Amino acid sequence: MTRPEKVLDRRRLNRALLQRQLLSERSKLGTEDALRHLLGLQSQQPIPPYFGLWSRVEGFAPEDLAGPLTERRAVRATLMRCTVHVVTADDCLRLRQVMGPVIDRQLYGNPGRAAELKKIPDLDRLAEAARELLAEPRGSKELGELLAERWPQCKPAELARIAQFVVPVVQTPPRGLWGKSGQPAWAAVESWLGAPVDRAAETGEVVCRYLAAFGPASVADIQKWSGLTGLSEICSRLDLRTFRDEQGRLLYDVPDAPLPDEDAPAPVRFLAEYDNAILSHADRSRIIDDAHVAKVISKNGIVKGTVLVDGFVAGVWRLQKAALTVTPFAALSAMDAEEVEAEGHRLVAFAEPAARTRNVRIAPVE
Repeated sequence: MTRPEKVLDRRRLNRALLQRQLLSERSKLGTEDALRHLLGLQSQQPIPPYFGLWSRVEGFAPEDLAGPLTERRAVRATLMRCTVHVVTADDCLRLRQVMGPVIDRQLYGNPGRAAELKKIPDLDRLAEAARELLAEPRGSKELGELLAERWPQCKPAELARIAQFVVPVVQTPPRGLWGKSGQPAWAAVESWLGAPVDRAAETGEVVCRYLAAFGPASVADIQKWSGLTGLSEICSRLDLRTFRDEQGRLLYDVPDAPLPDEDAPAPVRFLAEYDNAILSHADRSRIIDDAHVAKVISKNGIVKGTVLVDGFVAGVWRLQKAALTVTPFAALSAMDAEEVEAEGHRLVAFAEPAARTRNVRIAPVE
């Protein structure tokens, strides 16, 4: 490892993040390759990943994600931070192994679940039963009721929830498909994909891939994205270059990853709700001012869609049918407002291609 090099200021880190997140220029990568590069997109709500990919991939259409989900080349699974992400099938098999400690910590660290866990003396038996039941998709209610036949001392809803921790699972279509709806249904990863979880997957490889998509970044940043702990030792063993930020914090990066100039162009981009570009660093100042975080991320974890102007979050957006409202945090220049409106019209056209009329409105400053 080399000694810490030059200091990277906020704008330099911003431009690096934009380029690595495919936001400085829409990528010609196919959808699955983009998902692989990005290590997936957060998908606790089914539709935001479609907007996230539209902002990143040239010519993206809803069927470009719906198709892989239907054909099991991509899945929605509980992974980083123990939240649902849409990832490629092969990444699901790798990441589920690496994120196992994060998921286990959520299982055992919830005080409200402790009483139910005490009623199950052998979790391996529960996992085996759940795995058999989840060889085909089942809703949580059905899964819980079937498990309660063998563990009648437990609440069915809690049994279903515990099963989704002890067995690697995916959330199956039609939920997650553009224009479709349905209650969540779960299936065992290995049954759904017809392949085993990759028990040889290594945390160091995932750290390097995170840095390629989000770096340069600190250990705290990597932990924020993943939920993993003990990463300082792992980073120290990897062949990484190092920098400092303006606060003197050590930043790691993969060799030869792009570091654009601080004045590199940054077009207006609309980020989806729960977008990983907003959520994947402990220090979010490279993309959003601290003063604006509370306007984007609520106390109960709701994350609004945001609009980037000159690379930084400048407001939030909301789409209702074919009407888009952008609420800026400060007055936009005439040129910026024109670009926001133009990109907004493209967003509405993507979301509502059959709409006879489309409207983009920039609301008063919030």
